[in-house]
Amino acid sequence: MRKLTFLITLSVTIAFHNADAQSAGNAQKKPNILFILVDDWGWTDLSLAGSKYYETPNIDKLGKEGLRFTQAYSVGPNCAPSRASLMTGKYTPRHGIYTVGNSDRGESVDRKLIPIENNTVLNPSFVTIAEELKNAGYSTGLIGKWQLGGKNKGADAHAQGFEHVIGGTGGTSSYFYPYNKEGKASPHEGITTGATGEYITDRLTDEAVKFLDSNKEKPFFLYLSYFAVHTPIEAKESIISKYKAKNGDARHNNPTYAAMIESADQGIGKVLQTLDKLNLDENTLVVFFSDNGGMGAVTTQAPLRGSKGMLYEGGVRVPLIVKWPGKTKAGTTTDKPVIGIDFYPTLLEVADIQKPLNSEFDGQSFAPLLLQKSTPDRDIFWHFPAYLEAYKGDKRNKDAFRTRPTSTIRSGDFKLHQFYEDGRLELYNIKDDIGETKDLSKTNPAKTKELKDKLEAWKAKTNAPVPTKLNPEFSPATGK
Repeated sequence: MRKLTFLITLSVTIAFHNADAQSAGNAQKKPNILFILVDDWGWTDLSLAGSKYYETPNIDKLGKEGLRFTQAYSVGPNCAPSRASLMTGKYTPRHGIYTVGNSDRGESVDRKLIPIENNTVLNPSFVTIAEELKNAGYSTGLIGKWQLGGKNKGADAHAQGFEHVIGGTGGTSSYFYPYNKEGKASPHEGITTGATGEYITDRLTDEAVKFLDSNKEKPFFLYLSYFAVHTPIEAKESIISKYKAKNGDARHNNPTYAAMIESADQGIGKVLQTLDKLNLDENTLVVFFSDNGGMGAVTTQAPLRGSKGMLYEGGVRVPLIVKWPGKTKAGTTTDKPVIGIDFYPTLLEVADIQKPLNSEFDGQSFAPLLLQKSTPDRDIFWHFPAYLEAYKGDKRNKDAFRTRPTSTIRSGDFKLHQFYEDGRLELYNIKDDIGETKDLSKTNPAKTKELKDKLEAWKAKTNAPVPTKLNPEFSPATGK
């Protein structure tokens, strides 16, 4: 009898042990997620994309090992709206973050309309993808730029699902320690010490390496949000001198900007090498993405029209590479349009989160594309009911603004811009005219009406506010 009891006890113990081991194994099978977000990095600002001046060997290598999206878009033409939509999977009218700072930028005499008031903080009531992944058992880390609110508003990165935060600010006023122009203490959370001359891109890279090493035993979501290559345009002299000795061209010729790109590429290479050293690379999905197009005063996105701050292709078409070992086919490309709101449902699917905290999002998962499958065609939208002043030094833009109040739709090969100051419409065939040079609104009125009707329906669906009130300070003599 005692022998029988012992055997039963032993069998139950083994069964529980196997169950625990299987559970642990399943948890470990959840893919890690490394999301690398760069700031103001334009569509052509990679040697992989054809640049003969910028050098990005590590990102190029990632592209050769993964899937490159040739028609990826940010939701906004500048930082804050793009990041808010990336975190929530929702279009800008849902959260009310349309631009950075105030919406009435530029000179008042040049603004015909009173723009819609802008939110600068992501309301904590919104569920972020970090909260979803944390709830699913992931370690969550933000290293770098947040841009969506601080502790005083209850909307810092900690409140939005990130357990480990280094940086967490809106930007940096200097790339060299202590990372501000006044010489005061570092404004970035978790950075209280540093060596003289330390470069913030390098520091964030080192912090990312520490995070990977500390979280290698369980699934992690690392949001590595570099400040590069946003202003101030500052780089290490040793790298700047290299590009001063190198011939640029009409598009790419700024040595300091090129050096910023190289430092970021070096950092990305170091982080990816760390995944390999820790035996994490085979179970880690890696994303490389930019929050908007390149800055018009220092780089050019030709053949695309426009730059950061514009809803033309140069302001919203951005680089995107995804590597998922065992899933993505190395060295492949897709021309399927995707947009920043798509990351939310995509990462839910990658992490196999079948009962998310929030299932109301505007994005469409592109996980099937990673598996060489198709996704349904759909329209994508932008809404910018604000003003954004022109860059000083950008000789290509003759207007006082980069963007005036505008909404835009991409439907198939066509793209329609609707301007609210004068009701003007512009229609382009992006496939035939990637530079948006030939306005078809008059020669193709049927397509123009079709897209305008779709855009109006979308605005009604999302309760998108449209500026209609005239600005009494507007001066037609100066404002265009």
